[in-house]
Amino acid sequence: MTRLKELRKEKGYTQIKIQMMTGIDQSDYSKIENEKRYYTFEQCRKLAIALDTSMDYLAGLTDDKRPYPRSLTK
Repeated sequence: MTRLKELRKEKGYTQIKIQMMTGIDQSDYSKIENEKRYYTFEQCRKLAIALDTSMDYLAGLTDDKRPYPRSLTK
């Protein structure tokens, strides 16, 4: 199971819920989750925020699921 799918299931989210939270089309998200397509930087950022994790965790660069502290300004 991919990290993305594992996190989604841990949170109890459906793919439709992820679509609503991120704006990523459900069919595109399904392809990303099943490793049939890569996500863009922006998609990765949105998914990390929605799943309360870091982009590094999604990319497999760390095993720590905790998100980095977020800045209050954009």
